Amino acid sequence: MRFMVLVPGSPESEAGEMPSTEILEEMTKYNEELVKAGVMLAGEGLHPTSRGAKVRFDGGERTVIDGPFTEAKEIVAGYWVWECSSREEAIEWLKRAPFGGGVEIELRQIFENEDFGEQLTPELREANERLREQTARN
Repeated sequence: MRFMVLVPGSPESEAGEMPSTEILEEMTKYNEELVKAGVMLAGEGLHPTSRGAKVRFDGGERTVIDGPFTEAKEIVAGYWVWECSSREEAIEWLKRAPFGGGVEIELRQIFENEDFGEQLTPELREANERLREQTARN
């Protein structure tokens, strides 16, 4: 099972403030544990929303909205993609993350092809597998 872990933004991350060396050391140590255990597939921090954009889709119309976006507590400042045997295992890993101060980290399971049932035809399943393999090679 794959999971996405969403790290919320803060006023500091939205202001573009870099974390301290101490925080970076703690996070690097934690990431090393995740990698050694074969859990971490990807993980990165994100630039502030002031450097981002959104595209609104309304019928055939596309509108670009430049950042910054909503309140810092409603944005994502970083993420991980993990592979775990269960939701419980993912939660146990997340409980070990080096966060404090009342921050809430969101854990969401990623859909796998089998989750879509018969709506994902054999042709669509094959196309999606091919795309996943190609993405992994890139």
